[in-house]
Amino acid sequence: MTTPIRVLVVDDHPMVRVGLSMVLNSLEEMTFIGEASDGKEAVKFCQTIQPDVILMDIKMPHMDGIEATKAILAQYPHIRVIALTSFKEDHLVRGIMNAGALGYLLKDADRNQIEHAILDSMAGKATLDEKAMQSLLNIAPTPNNPLSERETEVLKLMSEGMTNQEIAKKLVVSQSTVKFHVSNVLVKLGVNTRTEAVAYAFYNRFFDHP
Repeated sequence: MTTPIRVLVVDDHPMVRVGLSMVLNSLEEMTFIGEASDGKEAVKFCQTIQPDVILMDIKMPHMDGIEATKAILAQYPHIRVIALTSFKEDHLVRGIMNAGALGYLLKDADRNQIEHAILDSMAGKATLDEKAMQSLLNIAPTPNNPLSERETEVLKLMSEGMTNQEIAKKLVVSQSTVKFHVSNVLVKLGVNTRTEAVAYAFYNRFFDHP
């Protein structure tokens, strides 16, 4: 039997924590292992028990989700962090993504969205809510893909959760070549992180329209 995915919920609103715990307890592949009301509590929790995934609020007292994510991933890089956000937190979402969060969910996400987000994060795939993505990137759809064919191919593999090493093996090229392509992708799309690049590509349907 597959070991359930252990999930920690971090949010300063008790009702959010209760709601998410109920959702997690209803999912067979996951188990709710605890909660924290701020970043400091989350860091302390991880020092005792390391969850597989953390659903992390961004705006919290004492220590926000950005600082908590930095502190936790510095010690436990294997933990997957999914930010909990709202439309009015664009700059904060960008901050937590730069801190190492793998993706983001809106706080009103439904059961299926939460389940898929956690499963995707365990597979190394970015968790991208479409509405939050549009708000975060603040872009309009464009039919023009500025990337080369090879750069688009690399970006597609990035969207599947592959590391540079895995992409290099898949394309039979060196890791330095992959790193060069990833750098070009970020520059051409005007984004700072791999997750933002994937979000941009999905939003503009790069993979639907060569």
